Amino acid sequence: MPFTLPTGAQMATWLSRLVQLPSVSPDQAGPRAGAPGEALLAAAVAGWFAALGGEVHTEDVLPHRPNVYGVWRGESDRWLAVDVHLDTVSVEGMTGDPFDGRIAQGRVYGRGAVDTKASLAIMLALLEAMQASNRRPAANLLIAATVDEEVGATGAPAAADWMRRGDLMVDELLVAEATSLAPIYGHKGVVRIEFQIQGKAAHSSQPHRGQNAVMAGAQLALALQAEYERLQARPPAGLGLPALTVTILQGGTGINVVPDACRLALDRRVVDGERAAAVVAQLGDLAQAACPLPLTMTVQKEIDAFYQPVDASFVRQLNEWTGQPPQTAPYGTNAWAYAGVARQRVVFGPGAIDQAHAAEEWVEIAAMEQAAAIYARWWGATP
Repeated sequence: MPFTLPTGAQMATWLSRLVQLPSVSPDQAGPRAGAPGEALLAAAVAGWFAALGGEVHTEDVLPHRPNVYGVWRGESDRWLAVDVHLDTVSVEGMTGDPFDGRIAQGRVYGRGAVDTKASLAIMLALLEAMQASNRRPAANLLIAATVDEEVGATGAPAAADWMRRGDLMVDELLVAEATSLAPIYGHKGVVRIEFQIQGKAAHSSQPHRGQNAVMAGAQLALALQAEYERLQARPPAGLGLPALTVTILQGGTGINVVPDACRLALDRRVVDGERAAAVVAQLGDLAQAACPLPLTMTVQKEIDAFYQPVDASFVRQLNEWTGQPPQTAPYGTNAWAYAGVARQRVVFGPGAIDQAHAAEEWVEIAAMEQAAAIYARWWGATP
């Protein structure tokens, strides 16, 4: 039986099925979330991967939150891989039923429809069509269905470690996200740090008897602002200039009490040529030098930038197939995690990021059809 691309209706049916399986991140789960986490969806995906001829491996990244890895052996020694995350954001502010998977007006609706179950639906429909035509991918294929992209970013690093343990080096890795079919070759990383400053309480009529933690926090905030201004004077990298923002400055228990504690938090955006770990160390040293009172530092997030040279062959190939110019993205993805296990990385997928996380989420079926044609060429299912 010759291979034919799946129809829009077939992909829409797969996507509706996926949307109807809630997978809200436990950190954002509320009364409308259903069973929180990805366990229900991961179990279904593992079953579908097996039914579609894949070698299936699962790995608990967090309790009851497993990554699912499907492997299809190809006709060459090359390796292609896709990272597609299973988790979604909160549904509490959504209009209508967030999990109805409604198909109407040439669209599929519901939480995760565009971010990013549409890409998973495309892959399942393609694998189904390839199985029906007894067609293998041109290269070995790994699909990593990962957890915890939206909050903790732990699923993709676990998948990369799984690849390292298997001595697997991927030639081309695609991170599935809503990019309006434009190949994304870079985005900034992020460092988020919280400082707790310890002072000493006293009556406000005798401030010399205390140690004012809020004033110490203010000095640290001014030093961080000076660091931001220094960063803005640097020559821009491929991803532009780093950013640094003090996002929280809290302290004090009463208007007549010298505050004995202050909390300061910051968000620092990381560009290509920087390492997040080095940024953390540098900001820790800056804080120790600038703050006149003892402090402790908690790193909440430490993610490197993702940057693939725009003239890389994978970027150029997707540009040729889609007609969309390569771009960088203002948002983050899982692409950073696969440095060292993938020779080339690109972020790509149907639908607009503007629809992600919205009160009403949807994806155009026509965009899924366009993306499916690209996947089929990439996997070697079509010329």
